Amino acid sequence: MNIEVWSDYMCPFCYIGKRRLEQVLQQFPHHDEVKLTFKSFELNPDAVKDSGKTINEELSAKYGVSLQEAQAMNDRMNENARSAGLEYNIHAMVPTNSLDAHRLTLWAQTQGKMLELSERLFQAVFIEGKHTGDPEVLTALAAEVGLDRDEAAAVLASDRYTDEVRADEAEGAELGVSGVPFFVFDRKFAVSGAQPDEVFHDALQKAWDERSPFTMVSASSSADDAGGVCTDDGCELPRREN
Repeated sequence: MNIEVWSDYMCPFCYIGKRRLEQVLQQFPHHDEVKLTFKSFELNPDAVKDSGKTINEELSAKYGVSLQEAQAMNDRMNENARSAGLEYNIHAMVPTNSLDAHRLTLWAQTQGKMLELSERLFQAVFIEGKHTGDPEVLTALAAEVGLDRDEAAAVLASDRYTDEVRADEAEGAELGVSGVPFFVFDRKFAVSGAQPDEVFHDALQKAWDERSPFTMVSASSSADDAGGVCTDDGCELPRREN
């Protein structure tokens, strides 16, 4: 089975959704026969590499709220991450352009290290507060997962894999991907957002059992843990019923 995941390294729900899927896969009887592939999606292709702003300042400007309100939004995101076993330090996140990170990931795929680099990049952004728009930081992260430092630097110094990033994004658009994370199971079923574990389990089982065009799998209307999703308008926390 093939699972394709459209995601962006600036998307906090993408790391949460990734971890939830991985946790479900560990319990899936056929996990050894599942191939996971990450596809590129840029929430803000026009983002600058060095805005000089904190994530709280960027959220404040984007939504027209105070810094205190922006901080509260990110406090809630930290709490949401803990539900997937992740200890976010999102206040330290460095907003930047993610194109180079995506290009490096696609190169890592040719070296058999896509999964390792994707995990390392998410960890660097949301837990360690590293500047993943900085080529030196990206090169160091690539070396940490066993990739050749000089080759990584050469990729970043060029425009290699830019066309591949655009191809991923165009393919996603054809499939109706407008927000991330977006998970496609064997081109049969799709899950949008960082959904609860049972939704991923349901999609896995259905994709394994059936052969048909993919249909959306989502939480029931009564669920109190609807999946969070990021679009170019921002990231919305799941609503909970009182």
